Amino acid sequence: MAKDRKIDVVILGLLSHEDLTGYDIKKRLDGAIGFFWKGSFGNIYPALTAMEKKGLVSKKKNSKTGGREKIPYHITKQGIKALQAWLQEEQTSNELRYETLLKLYFGGAADRSLAIRNIQIFEEDVKRNLTVLNMYKDNLEKVLDEEDHIFYYLTVTFGIDTYEAYLKWCAKAKKLLRDG
Repeated sequence: MAKDRKIDVVILGLLSHEDLTGYDIKKRLDGAIGFFWKGSFGNIYPALTAMEKKGLVSKKKNSKTGGREKIPYHITKQGIKALQAWLQEEQTSNELRYETLLKLYFGGAADRSLAIRNIQIFEEDVKRNLTVLNMYKDNLEKVLDEEDHIFYYLTVTFGIDTYEAYLKWCAKAKKLLRDG
């Protein structure tokens, strides 16, 4: 599955825990997973359709809620095998893409105050995310006896450590730009 879209394994991973609609998948991506992986309806639904054709997921019986049809998806045995195969792959892609850093890299083309402001905006966003991650950490520490929660906890603490390092960098960068 290395050559396939990563959204496929994200969806398979989510479905390995529970049946979800496309909307539910998007909510999970915007929640805890959103700190390290993004997804949109524009790539979730085509991925679900393609994975259904491959036999990795199946639609469950439709239910109607408030006039809208909800279609939950279920991971198949073949989908579980595909997820497990991906988990066993040694090759991974850990791309770092921050527009703030891109703007900073080319910051010499503008006044330093603009670079400082971009760092402040980044810093504010990091602080908001850190607050949420700490809330997740506190909640997960109460349920670490459940196997899946250990793995969620590890990703959350990675995020906390990373975001704390970002804040430390922000302080240094602003100081250097102001004093230098």
